[in-house]
Amino acid sequence: MGFPVHRLRRLRKNEYLRNMVRENRLNVENFICPLFAVHGNGVKQEISILPGNYHLSVDRIVEEAKEIRDLGIPAVLLFGVPQSKNLEATEAYDHNGIVQRAVRAIKEEVPQLVVITDVCLCEYTPHGHCGVIKDGYLDNDSSLELIEKVTVSHAQAGADIVAPAAMLDGQISRMRKVLDESSHTNVAIMAYSAKFASKLYDPFFKEGTESVLEFGDKRTHQMDCANAFEALREIALDIEEGADIVMVKPAMFYLDVVYRAKERFKVPLAIYNVSGEYAMLKAASSIGKIDEFEIRNEMLTSFKRAGADLIISYHAKEIAHNLNR
Repeated sequence: MGFPVHRLRRLRKNEYLRNMVRENRLNVENFICPLFAVHGNGVKQEISILPGNYHLSVDRIVEEAKEIRDLGIPAVLLFGVPQSKNLEATEAYDHNGIVQRAVRAIKEEVPQLVVITDVCLCEYTPHGHCGVIKDGYLDNDSSLELIEKVTVSHAQAGADIVAPAAMLDGQISRMRKVLDESSHTNVAIMAYSAKFASKLYDPFFKEGTESVLEFGDKRTHQMDCANAFEALREIALDIEEGADIVMVKPAMFYLDVVYRAKERFKVPLAIYNVSGEYAMLKAASSIGKIDEFEIRNEMLTSFKRAGADLIISYHAKEIAHNLNR
């Protein structure tokens, strides 16, 4: 029967009723907090375009990791800002590279925290591309050889999960093989499976990892923002090759892909609430144009509603503070 028997507003009458029938809830355990490791000692320098997020030396990143643990956030995603860059991206897989040192320090001092490492080469090359360049083009297979080295070095340092970001063909199978062969079978892979070529990454590269492209763009390996079915093909291939968690990146403009992926594959699904999304919200809030608290919560809830299990976000600490009240 229709109106007036079905009055859906009955269950919206007050906050208690609304909370009782709420379909999706944010939980601090859903979040992964990105961290940026830099060389030096005693360094904690705020990233201006990502307020509340910092470049941290290894000693200070341990302090940050303890705070994150105490807030109930279960995991961090580590990025490194190297001391020097070269065409072979050697610091990316150096035993004493910045990420490797940060992983060891965190696992020694905060062993229960899940440490995820970003596996890519763009921060470590002078041209800013995600691997080996040949004739102006990112060469897939020679880049995979370096990705294998990075993978093993992160696992040896103690990473719980490695997260390949370059969108190279076949990278998951190569990483799974080298992890198993090096006795790191229990190290999981979180694949940046559907990573779209987006201008929303700009704040991350310009100020987060200080990695700016010397030429060209990344459209030969990251996905066209117009393509959803291709995204599902990418996710399917990563699952087939051994990915334990898949990801859609960015988040806000791609919730249709998130929904389709969760409906089709029923595997652990992460989204990355990227730097441009964070910076836009913070900028609008700073000039009094939006209610940051309410819009942030609405945005993050939309990620859950679309099907995301895990949310990588620069908002992680502030939302944890709110949820823990």
